[in-house]
Amino acid sequence: MNQKESTTSVIHRRFSGTVVSDAGDKTIVVRTERTVLHPKYGKRYVRGTRYHVHDEDNRFKVGDRVEFEESRPYSRTKCWRVIYRPNA
Repeated sequence: MNQKESTTSVIHRRFSGTVVSDAGDKTIVVRTERTVLHPKYGKRYVRGTRYHVHDEDNRFKVGDRVEFEESRPYSRTKCWRVIYRPNA
């Protein structure tokens, strides 16, 4: 029986946002914003989502712009890790 080696590439989702909290140890909370069009009235408004992101070195502070990607689960709510600061 001949089994083929399967090489699968994992595509990680990437987002960028602003750090809104750095109170946790090795954890930052990042808010991403997107513009949404109201289905009935046509007005644009901003929706935001908060992500708990793993920051191994505790180097990011409130107000920093960061980029992060999907990773293994670090805790119940944290399955993202910081990649870098885009405007560093």
